[in-house]
Amino acid sequence: MGDKIKPWGGRFKEPTDKQVELFTTSLHHDRRLYEYDIEGSIAHAKMLVRQKIISPKEGKDIIRGLNDIRQDIDAGRFIFSHEDEDIHMAIEKALIRKTGEIGGKLHTGRSRNDQVALDVRMYVRDAIKDMRYALEILKSTLVDLAGAEKNTILPGYTHLQKAQPVLLGHYFLAYWEMFNRDADRLRDCLRRVNVMPLGAAALAGTSLPIDRSFVAKLLRFPAITDNSMDTVSDRDYIAELIFDLSLIMMHMSRLCEDMILWSTDEFQYMEIADAFTTGSSIMPQKKNPDVAELIRGKTGRVYGDLTAILTILKGLPMTYNRDLQEDKEPLFDAIDTVNTSLSVLAAMLKGISFNRERMKTEAGLGFSTATDVAEYLVGQGVPFREAHGIVGRLIAYCIKKKSSLFDITLEEYRSFYPGFEADIFEVITVEHSVNAKKSAGGTAETNVLKKISELEGA
Repeated sequence: MGDKIKPWGGRFKEPTDKQVELFTTSLHHDRRLYEYDIEGSIAHAKMLVRQKIISPKEGKDIIRGLNDIRQDIDAGRFIFSHEDEDIHMAIEKALIRKTGEIGGKLHTGRSRNDQVALDVRMYVRDAIKDMRYALEILKSTLVDLAGAEKNTILPGYTHLQKAQPVLLGHYFLAYWEMFNRDADRLRDCLRRVNVMPLGAAALAGTSLPIDRSFVAKLLRFPAITDNSMDTVSDRDYIAELIFDLSLIMMHMSRLCEDMILWSTDEFQYMEIADAFTTGSSIMPQKKNPDVAELIRGKTGRVYGDLTAILTILKGLPMTYNRDLQEDKEPLFDAIDTVNTSLSVLAAMLKGISFNRERMKTEAGLGFSTATDVAEYLVGQGVPFREAHGIVGRLIAYCIKKKSSLFDITLEEYRSFYPGFEADIFEVITVEHSVNAKKSAGGTAETNVLKKISELEGA
């Protein structure tokens, strides 16, 4: 019967309703925190011994019991029960079964409120490390692609219409920039995550002579939280992390959208490897970019996780409220989704093949070098707005004649502006167009090679 009594049940005259136990348990998702819960508890026990709040023998018995529980969970021998409410209660009850009343001393000077805050911060700290590593793999893949396609020309688009020729290597480096910002955000988020909360207790701290800084040192936290009320109610770092993860998903989704479009018959710019596509159950000819589509779809899922955590937090009075139990499902889901998406996207990109000739041909269509003609005139002293108008009229003339900029004669060019020379036909080539864009950050091959060299040497 003793196991049925809740650790907090002293003032209650009747047991918890079974429906309530099922409704309030979080073991089905927070059991993944067990390693952090045990590590934090061991550090707490060592501090209690150091502060002479418990005896050295009691501390050894507690730590031995916690290590035994960790081994049981690792080996799949540990039996979880919804009656335990959460991973903290499950481990504490198991500890008391192993050590008797000594195990009940472990909770001295702490509350589940600061205990869960510790576990989640430690979990998030490791999750950020894993995601930063996954981002580095994806970034490295993009650099490799940029090097392989350093002089591959393709159409650049605005408004999903051909705009100007660019290098495919420059395109991949654009996504490197996006994911690099994502890595920077995670690194910055880690600074706010990496603050030790244990010792805030329920909300007011404790009258016992605990040493929070000692626990922080054991658990590799560079700082401790400053306000006990804020400590137990703060989930800003979770919202911040899921926001950062939402941006990562958005960047992956944009890249996948291009891959989806470019692999269609209408574009025919590239082909995704068979291993990362699927077929149709009814149409034998189909090759569907399901991996890219699922990443695009899962982006909405992570956005939902962000909305969930912000909504959970928006109306909470100080300090801890049970609503905060709901923070873990969106957190875990967002982390899991981003980790798997980063991994599969990097693998998919390595198996892409490009139709370079078609890309180059398409890059020259749609008067994509018209801006180069305007800048050619600027080089002759024509004000840009006047040059823009001259080229606009020239394009209208070509459209009416159903001609390209290559099809009309030098005399026809000169009918719009007498300063055109024969070198205009070199200026309007896609090769000249991309390699003329030598301004810092431009698409010229010299810039692409310089950036790749910097990144490979970093």
